[in-house]
Amino acid sequence: MSLREKDLIYDYDVYNDLGDPDSNPELARPVLGGSKKYPYPRRCRTGRPRGKTDPRSERRSDTFYVPRDEEFSEEKEISFVTKTAYSVHMLLPSLGATLKDPDLGFPSFTKITQLYKEGIPIPKLKNQASVQILALRLVKAVCDAIDKQFETPAMLEKDKFSWLRDEKFSRPTLAGVNPYKWPLKSALDPDVYGPPESAFTEELVEPEIKDFMTIGEALKQKKPFIIDYHDLLLPYVSKVRQIKGTTLYGSRALFFLTPDGTLKPIAIELTCPPMEGKPQWKQAFTPSLETVGLWLWRFAKAHFLAHDCGYHELVSHWLRTHCVTEPYIIATNRQLSVMHPIYRLLHPHCCYAMKINAFARQALINADGIIEKSFSPGKYCMELCSMAYDQQWRFDREALPADLINRGIAVEDRTAPHGLKLMIEDYPFANNGLMLWDALKQWVADYVNYYYKDSSMVRSDTELQAWWTEIRTKGHEDKKDEPWWPVLKTPEGIIGTIITIVWVASAHHSAVNFGQYAFAGYFPNRPSIARTNMPCEDPTEERWKRFLDNPGSELLACFPSQIQATKSYGYSTCVIKSFSG
Repeated sequence: MSLREKDLIYDYDVYNDLGDPDSNPELARPVLGGSKKYPYPRRCRTGRPRGKTDPRSERRSDTFYVPRDEEFSEEKEISFVTKTAYSVHMLLPSLGATLKDPDLGFPSFTKITQLYKEGIPIPKLKNQASVQILALRLVKAVCDAIDKQFETPAMLEKDKFSWLRDEKFSRPTLAGVNPYKWPLKSALDPDVYGPPESAFTEELVEPEIKDFMTIGEALKQKKPFIIDYHDLLLPYVSKVRQIKGTTLYGSRALFFLTPDGTLKPIAIELTCPPMEGKPQWKQAFTPSLETVGLWLWRFAKAHFLAHDCGYHELVSHWLRTHCVTEPYIIATNRQLSVMHPIYRLLHPHCCYAMKINAFARQALINADGIIEKSFSPGKYCMELCSMAYDQQWRFDREALPADLINRGIAVEDRTAPHGLKLMIEDYPFANNGLMLWDALKQWVADYVNYYYKDSSMVRSDTELQAWWTEIRTKGHEDKKDEPWWPVLKTPEGIIGTIITIVWVASAHHSAVNFGQYAFAGYFPNRPSIARTNMPCEDPTEERWKRFLDNPGSELLACFPSQIQATKSYGYSTCVIKSFSG
C-alpha cells in the first residue's frame, strides 16, 4: 500500500529505492540491507509499488513519504526550499546547460579562484514557473537565491597557496588517524589482490624521521599514525576504473607525531590490484624537494584526499549520523508513547532527520545523483557505504570516548581531564568534544536518574525494553546477533545508550557537517574525485612527457572537471547548510 502525506505510519524497509532500472538499466543498484552481501540499517517504509524491471526495488517517484510528524516546520520549509530544493532541482541542472562538456577541466588555477570572484554565467531558468507551486512569498526567495558567485572558503581567504603545504594536508585528517602497527599487511586474499605487504618499509620511513628518532623509538613511543583505506577500496578499484572520468586506488597515508605535537606526513601508499593481465601495482610516495618527486607527491596527495573526502561524506557523515539514526527514530515512535520520558528526551535531537534522509535518497545518494557524480567510487558509492557498515560500524564504539580509544587517539587515565589522555594533544575535535560529552552525559544522567531510581524500574519498563529490542532486531537487523550491543538493565545502561544516540545525532553530526565548506570549498585542498591515474603508473611515453613538460596542467586534469567542481560547490553551499536537522 502506498503511504500518503497525511498518514502517520512508522515501519521498516531496506534501501531498495536508490536505483531506477525502469527508466534506464544503467541506473540499477543493489538493495542495501537484508542480505549478507549488502548489510545496512533500515529506513522508513514508503509503501510505493515495486518496479517492473527489478521486483525487489521500489518504483521511484517525485515525492518521498515520511510520517506527517516528521515534516518540516513552516520556517524550516522556507529555509530548505530556498537553499536546497533550488540548488538540486533548478541550479544544478542549469549548470549542465552552461558547462556542456562534462570532462572539461580547469585550464589554470587562476580560473578556479575566479569562481569566487566572478562566478559562472547561469542561464535564465526555463522552468522557473514550476516554483509557482510554492507559496508566493517563497517565489521571491527562490529567485533571490540565484547567485553566480560562490562564497570564498575561509582557508582560501587567509592563504590561497596553503593547500600546497604538507601541514595543511595533515591538519584536516586528524579525525581518521589510527596508531601505526608494524609491519602492516592487507587482510585481503593475495591470490586475488596481490602481495599483502605494505610498501611502508623501514628503509622508506627512517629517512623521513631521522631528525627526530629511529623507527624503533618511534614505534615504541607510538608516534606513527595511519589512515588506512586500503582494504576497503581495493576490491572496487577494477570496477571503478571501468567508469569514464574517474579512477581509484587502495590507499594509506602515514604520519609522524613530532615533538611540537603536530602531524608530519611521511608517505602515501597507492595500490592497484592485478587486472587486465597486469600484476599488482604498488608504490609509496614521500615528500620531496626534487621537481619530479615533488609533483608525484602532490598527485599522491590529490588521490588520497579524494578517497578521504569520499569516506568522510559516505561514512563519517551519511552513514554514522543520518543513516544509523533513522532506526532510532522509527523505534521511538513505534514503541514509546509521547509521554514516555525517553521519548521526550530524544525527540529534539532527531527533529527533521527523517525528512532530510528522504531528500537524500531522492537527490543525493540515488543512482546518478550528486554523490555518484561527485565522488571517485561513482555508482559504487553506496556499495562502499554498505561495506563500511559491515566492517566498521559498532554501536558500542560510537560514543566519543570509545571512538577515541578504539582509534588509538586516547587511553583511559583517571587522573586526566575527562578520564582520557589524548595521544595527540592538539586535537580540537577531541578536546572540544570531550567537554561537550561530559556536559551531555551529566544532563542525561540527571534526567534518567530522576525517572529510574534503580535497576528494577529499568527492567520493568516494557516500553523501554521493546524500544531497545526493536532497534537491535529490526532497525539494525543485519547486526542483531552481534555480542557488543548494550543491554538495558540498569540506569547506567540507559545513560550510556541515550548519550551515544544524542551525541551522534547532534554534536558528532555538527562536527562532520558544518566544517565541510571551510576545508573542501576550494577543491584543490580536498578534491572529491581524482580523474586520472598516477603519472608513473605504466605511463605511455606521451603521457610521461606531458607530465615532465607541464606537471601543473596534468594535476589540473586529475582534479574534478568544471561541472563536477561546480556541482560539488552547489552541494556544499546549499545542501550542507540545510542539513542542520
